[in-house]
Amino acid sequence: MAKVLLTEDEDSLRLMTRTVLELGGHQVFAFSNGQLALDAFEEVAPDIVVSDISMPVLDGFGLLDAVRRMNTGSVVPFLFLTARSEHDDVRFARTLGVDDYLFKPYDADELLEAVRVRLERRRAIELFDSHQAHIQTIIMLANVIEARDSYTRDHVQRVQALAVELGNALFWTPEAMVILEYGSLLHDVGKVAIPETILNKPDKLTEEEFEIIRSHTLVGTKILEGISHLRGAIPYIRSHHERWDGSGYPDGLAGEDIPLEGRLMAIVDFFDALTSERSYHKNLPVGQVLEMIRVNSGKHFDPVMAEVFVSLQEAKIQKS
Repeated sequence: MAKVLLTEDEDSLRLMTRTVLELGGHQVFAFSNGQLALDAFEEVAPDIVVSDISMPVLDGFGLLDAVRRMNTGSVVPFLFLTARSEHDDVRFARTLGVDDYLFKPYDADELLEAVRVRLERRRAIELFDSHQAHIQTIIMLANVIEARDSYTRDHVQRVQALAVELGNALFWTPEAMVILEYGSLLHDVGKVAIPETILNKPDKLTEEEFEIIRSHTLVGTKILEGISHLRGAIPYIRSHHERWDGSGYPDGLAGEDIPLEGRLMAIVDFFDALTSERSYHKNLPVGQVLEMIRVNSGKHFDPVMAEVFVSLQEAKIQKS
């Protein structure tokens, strides 16, 4: 339910417009002039303003200007309902930041559609801004973690690119792809708790050291459990070292019991790890690593995902 701040000085039109909006599922706060609406703006905190232009005390232009000068009003959609269609009026309203015009007389469907479109656009902008802010924060965190491990420089960005490519090829939903974007960046977040002497050890790890490395899946899970808007990434962090045959860690899951996110990350993480130089091995040719994925399809890797991934990479090789 959206909160609509309505201003209309003509009683019958105000009642009619309010009724239409309420029947459309909105909560309406109606006022007879712009000053009354402005006085109530902060308390109402509307999702959209629907206003007449010609009103006593403070007209629609004055209300729009005042709202746009407020920190809380700068991004609130503003819709004019007016009989004034002169070019100068329209141009002036646009300079003040109006979002749309609906000229009188209008019918109920026109009004509801205009409000719906503006509300959806605002929500889309808010989601985009929020998503971009989250991604920038996550990239910064991932880079801090990566900087501690001299052998995985740029690993998370490469893995994210591979993961997004595979997710799209598997026709994952837009919602799943949003989570994939930051889940793939955060898959090794638990390494923040691993001593650098172990992360950067040039020699073979001892069994005890390897157990410490393995703990990063559980450490990362614990970190994200406390961050509500990032919890969707937990399967990427906890399950990316699980294996299709049940030989992985930390939970020893097998087959379709492994979350889809973990199955996808297992493939792209393996591919990047072996095609880039690490402390414990030289980088291998792409073709050789793809053959290893194919051989281990149905053993270490989800067979469907493995086939799609190998096909994608082979197609890229042919194009290059």
